[in-house]
This record gives sequence, C-alpha cells and structure tokens, in this order.
Amino acid sequence: MVSKNMSLHIKIDKNLERRFREAAMRRFGYGKGALSKAAEEAIRRWISTVESESLSFDEDPIEAIDGLLSDIDLNSVDLQHEAIKLWTSKALKDII
Repeated sequence: MVSKNMSLHIKIDKNLERRFREAAMRRFGYGKGALSKAAEEAIRRWISTVESESLSFDEDPIEAIDGLLSDIDLNSVDLQHEAIKLWTSKALKDII
C-alpha cells in the first residue's frame, strides 16, 4: 500500500499552537517532520476516542420516533412512499 501525504490547513489558538510545537519538538526532535508526526499522532488518538464513544439512548425509541413524526399528516404507507421518492431522487441525482 502506497501512502499518499496530504496537507491540512487549520487555524488554532496562538497559545495552543505554541504548546503543540514545543511538545512536538520535545517528543520528535527539532528536525523536519516533527510537527507532522505529532499532528498525525494527535489526530489518530482523537479519532480513536471519537470512534469508541458509544451513543446511548435510554428512552423508548418508538416514543422518540413518534414524537419526531407527530407533525406529519401522513399514514405509514404514504410516509413510506414519500421516503422512497426522496431516496430515489437523491440516488439518481448522484448517478446522472
């Protein structure tokens, strides 16, 4: 597998940037690539943390859905037909 390097331009707080640069240099040295290595490590850790977070819903999901759909004046069959129309229009838009 060939790794392709990409660039990412971000804006962060000046103090945070200074602290990041100092920590990156302490960890990876003062040579070329230290910031990139530190940024990759930080991003990997952040992604790992976010991906491991579990979303939990402690209430009855049927009641939650019923609440979300309470303003819709369609029966379940008509709602399914509208959902199919919406899905196909979006799917076909990506194809055409």
